[in-house]
Amino acid sequence: MPNRIPTSHVGSLIRPPELLALLERKGDATALEAAKATAVRDVVRHQAEIGIDILNDGEFGKNLSWSRYILERLAGFEPRPSTKPDVFARATYGKDRRDFAAFYAEYDPTQKMIGISNWAVTGPISYKGHAALAADLARFKTALNSVNVTDAFYPAVAPSSVAIDRKDEYYKSDEDYVVALGEALRHEYKAIVDAGFILQIDDAYIATYYDVIVPPGTMADYLRWVAFRIEVLNHAIAGLPEDRIRYHVCWGSWNGPHTTDVPFKAIADLVLKLKVGGFSLEMANPRHEHEWRLWETVKLPPDKVLLPGVVTHSTNIVEHPELVAERIVRLAKLVGRDRVIASTDCGFAQGTFTRRTHPSIQWAKLEALVEGARLATKELWA
Repeated sequence: MPNRIPTSHVGSLIRPPELLALLERKGDATALEAAKATAVRDVVRHQAEIGIDILNDGEFGKNLSWSRYILERLAGFEPRPSTKPDVFARATYGKDRRDFAAFYAEYDPTQKMIGISNWAVTGPISYKGHAALAADLARFKTALNSVNVTDAFYPAVAPSSVAIDRKDEYYKSDEDYVVALGEALRHEYKAIVDAGFILQIDDAYIATYYDVIVPPGTMADYLRWVAFRIEVLNHAIAGLPEDRIRYHVCWGSWNGPHTTDVPFKAIADLVLKLKVGGFSLEMANPRHEHEWRLWETVKLPPDKVLLPGVVTHSTNIVEHPELVAERIVRLAKLVGRDRVIASTDCGFAQGTFTRRTHPSIQWAKLEALVEGARLATKELWA
């Protein structure tokens, strides 16, 4: 780590209009590839220009959401378009959605979850996305040739966050399904690391599924559910260099009440069992910012780093750099200044067509992140 606070973010950035138009039309593959190459080049350059140290390709190569993209890269799945008016499958509806049903009835239709179908598991799951992944990584490498950055990362979904609402017509149990996903995803994880990128594993459902399970289940039921999925993920990344893997857990990126989110302290011990080098956590949104104090008593394992969210996607207010610095400094004083990489709470675009802020606000927040890290560096290395 350098003698300063480095910066990064969670990954999914807002796509440019030209790319969105081609994706929505599902037309000329040659034109789409050219648009992706241009968009990745531009987004890489923009991140570098504002000073992001560890950047990515905005996830512009993924045609669906941060998690559903993988369904195009796995054999064994079949799309089953829904005739229901609901934007999200009922299987993922939790207490927050029930308690604030009137809000979500207005909110969901604004989120443009285009291309999100129901999926069924109809056969053995295996990885078939080698060509698509190779194209993404090659496109990203080409864009990186024109900038000077510290490092680069590429996100991939965790087994526990793949098609949690699918209809399973093949596996005998949910556990068998998750194990099969872990085996298949290992191919993607290894290819990303082998290509020289930091692997970021995205796992929103590990936290957000709490209020689906509880009630009617108990906290013990939920913790068993989490523990098994942590075990499967550890198996999927076994043998890969821990210092080239980081794990992102959040409470979903939607701008909603989140009154029934599980406290991070309830799952911290399980999450910290992962054989990864860094933990990316939501720590700036008003429902979870207070949880920085957890690190007064919970010890970060040796040789691990934290990537706390110090700006959030969940509001259009741009954080003041001095507030960003304050968030960084108080955490750095608990875990060590050399073990903090300033980041965002989550992606600014959950799906290809879904954005949480306006693009101009996205970039303003990333600029505030960089400036806040500079202010924190001055204080921590004074």
